[in-house]
Amino acid sequence: MELFFLLLLVLLMAFALGSGFPVAFSLPGSAILTIGIAAGAGYLFAGDTGAYFSHGGPGQWLSAGVTNFRGIYWEAERDTLIAIPLFVFMGIMLQRSKIAEDLLVTMARLFGPVPGGLGISVVFVGALLAATTGIVGATVVAMGLISLPAMLRNKYSVPLATGTIAASGTLGQIIPPSIVLIILADQLASAVDQAGSLRQTLFKSSTGELSMPSDFSVVSTSAGEMFLGAFLPGLVLVGLYMLFILGFALLNPKSAPAVHQEGTFTRQFAVKVVLTLVPPLALIFLVLGSIVAGVATVNQAGAIGAVGAMVMAGYRLRDGKRGAYSPAIIAILALLGLALIVSFLGAVNIKLIQSSDDLLALVLAIIAVSLLLIAIFWSGWRTLKLENTLRGVMVETAKTTSLVFIILLGAAMLTSAFRAFGGEDLVKDFLQGLPGGFWAQFLIVMLVIFVLGFFLDFIEIAVVVVPIVAPILLADPEANVTAVWLGVMIGLNIQTSFLTPPFGFALFYLRGVAPAVVKTLDMYKGVIAFICLQLVALGIVGLYPQLVNYLPNRSTLLSETAPPPKNPRLQYCMEALVHEKFQQNGDGLLAAIQSAGTIDTSYLPEDLREDLEQGFEKAREAMPLMQAIKDAELKVAEAAVAYKPVHVEVRALERDALRIEERIGELEVIVTRSGGTGVFTEAQGNRARERIEVLQAEHDALLAQIPSNWKDVYTTFSKIQKEENTARLSYRRTVDQAYEPIVELKAILADTDLVASFRPELEALKAEVPGLEPKAAEEAISEMRSRIGDAEGTSDIRSGLSEARKIMRSRQPDAEEAVAEIDKSIAALDADLAWRQKAATQILPPLAAYDAAVGDTIGLRQQDRLPTDMALDVASCLSSHRDVSLSF
Repeated sequence: MELFFLLLLVLLMAFALGSGFPVAFSLPGSAILTIGIAAGAGYLFAGDTGAYFSHGGPGQWLSAGVTNFRGIYWEAERDTLIAIPLFVFMGIMLQRSKIAEDLLVTMARLFGPVPGGLGISVVFVGALLAATTGIVGATVVAMGLISLPAMLRNKYSVPLATGTIAASGTLGQIIPPSIVLIILADQLASAVDQAGSLRQTLFKSSTGELSMPSDFSVVSTSAGEMFLGAFLPGLVLVGLYMLFILGFALLNPKSAPAVHQEGTFTRQFAVKVVLTLVPPLALIFLVLGSIVAGVATVNQAGAIGAVGAMVMAGYRLRDGKRGAYSPAIIAILALLGLALIVSFLGAVNIKLIQSSDDLLALVLAIIAVSLLLIAIFWSGWRTLKLENTLRGVMVETAKTTSLVFIILLGAAMLTSAFRAFGGEDLVKDFLQGLPGGFWAQFLIVMLVIFVLGFFLDFIEIAVVVVPIVAPILLADPEANVTAVWLGVMIGLNIQTSFLTPPFGFALFYLRGVAPAVVKTLDMYKGVIAFICLQLVALGIVGLYPQLVNYLPNRSTLLSETAPPPKNPRLQYCMEALVHEKFQQNGDGLLAAIQSAGTIDTSYLPEDLREDLEQGFEKAREAMPLMQAIKDAELKVAEAAVAYKPVHVEVRALERDALRIEERIGELEVIVTRSGGTGVFTEAQGNRARERIEVLQAEHDALLAQIPSNWKDVYTTFSKIQKEENTARLSYRRTVDQAYEPIVELKAILADTDLVASFRPELEALKAEVPGLEPKAAEEAISEMRSRIGDAEGTSDIRSGLSEARKIMRSRQPDAEEAVAEIDKSIAALDADLAWRQKAATQILPPLAAYDAAVGDTIGLRQQDRLPTDMALDVASCLSSHRDVSLSF
């Protein structure tokens, strides 16, 4: 019966959408009706409202709906969606202020003399508008009103002209900032949590181990990472569009002729190009650059974009009038002033003012911020008073944002109903039952999304389909894809939904503004080539995940909050790079270790001397241990050739058997609750018993297909795999032991001057203690002991102070005994200072040279952060997907 109600849910949704009922009400309405019908049927025919639900009943569904409602509207932590109204405001403001129109007209004149130049200019402007507005409808309408008549007037092919405008208008869905990417990031964040649990369960059931190594965990994503990940694929798509138009124009010049205009390349036109192009490009740089640099979050970048768009609108609405650029100039000067203040006077913090320079920086910053606020309010006042622009933008922003949020809520209710009737399990079983593993599942999902694009908008696809399929795809360890890559692939696929007839929204927008001479069939013909180009781009990004993963990884590893080199996720790539360095400069490293071993350390304290000598010995072991890792890797790769086919076959059988076990468990519940006063009838219980017998036979038959030697094969391969893991752990432990004494000794010697400053303070304390009350003396000794503890390696010095404090804390305090102990601390300090000062001049220089030689290899794990060059290499390595399925 669950399948019946699942089918009813889908049919109700399809009927509501097909009949033109608003999407915002079609999704939750179909869910509520189906849940109500299922609950009523269960109450009438089985006496239980939850009888026809696979998971819980209507109460659980309602609870899930309330949870989703709270998640979307009330949880401050889920702040990703706050960026949506900010970017919508930015886009509508730029469109209403006719900045988009200026771009189109200017670029058309600039590219006109090139074959296909008008088409290329439309793509170029479409990309710029995508990076500043991201509003498909506004972009398509604007380009349709301005560019289409010019293209038709210059005898452009009608299919080419309409296809170019429609396709360029959809670039806002993949080029950041994009509402699609924000919604996908929000949906994928939840999917990653589910995928992580699924992978953990899979690892436990496959290996029997309770905890999964953290480097096998599913990597999450954020809106900022989605923006970075989509940037290069967006440029690839723009490049494909331009190459296609240029190639079409060269092969068929009459269908896309060059347009020559007299007086185009003049000084006045050059100024016009600069004034038209620079502000949008500057806004793109501020919005995306602040995210890439880690200066601002996506929400903060959205606020920057909204304010920047309002400032741009402020001067565009008064174009040609005196003082039109005054607010913009003030804003630019204020920003430059803030940049200079931070560059020359440092970060401004009102709580940390200690000098006159800090006070000067604060005053200048207040002046700069005040000027910036004046420019913003001045621009806002203009947009409010001129053509009532601000009010119209706010109303449109509120409408669009409300639409998005209502659809999100409705989709959450629909998804909860889909899960309640076992739809998610059905999809999971279908996908995992496909031959071909992850890539077969992925291709099917992409195909389904592509087909749904003919009928549904991008928001419905993103919030209905993604929560169902994303956890399944992300949990698969075979491809081990990142969430940002999956999100960008889905985003590229969803983009086609705007072009695919009969319900492509870009086609509807263009049809509304195109002249009657343009036939709808010509528009359909025109978008076919661009749909194919989108599929080509999808294939390129699928084959080269580095296009998506590199920029997010690069940004993460170079940011102020970069993960330390000891992060488990980084180890595989770090060790591959260190191995290369060992191969390239192994002799130099050995020479550096040998040279460091000749340093005279005889006068160091015994524990430090022994640790340092042991560290040099461990350093000599690093390269052989790294070679052991590579040898173990080779053995695993050789064994995997024969092992992997058997592993895939057995895990598939075990997975199918597990699904049957789960179904048997559900039927056993029916059996236990049937007959007498039970929820189910005796007949239902008998049918469940019969079904259990059939399923048990299928279960046993599946397990019987597992090769008889599977346990031996698995044990043999696991042993080989364990050798690699042991080699890696041994290497990591050894290099840590090799480098930790260097870090410790450098820290101790760095505090030499600080230790020397304690001697007069100890002498003063020694003279002061006899004249103090025991309690006051104890406090003074404790304070001195604590201050000395701030310096590294001062335990011997503090020992006497600890005894002195104990004496003054006892029932019979004795100041003379306490002073004697302080004398011991002074003597220990003198002895400590003697070897520290000698080591600082004799040991520290060669030790620094040794550190420089081994710091990026043997000492890499002990660094605070990865060196820039290695961070870039690690980012590149992490950008490829690594198959870890043989560990499951």
